[in-house]
Amino acid sequence: MNQITKNLACEWAKDSIRNKSVTPWVIRTPLAEQFIAKEDYSKMVVYDRTPLRRLGEAEEVSPLVAFLC
Repeated sequence: MNQITKNLACEWAKDSIRNKSVTPWVIRTPLAEQFIAKEDYSKMVVYDRTPLRRLGEAEEVSPLVAFLC
């Protein structure tokens, strides 16, 4: 996602078109909960790579997405 955002920014700059992307880590959803609950390894990987040691919440990301729209 980061690379396509950069590529599109370069390609569209000549037309004064800007682009943004929001790429959060793991957000608490029913699907994410199922993934984390399946294996201790998955839980370890997610929490070990997350500075706050928790899943993100949709309420933390949605205002940013709404602002960018």
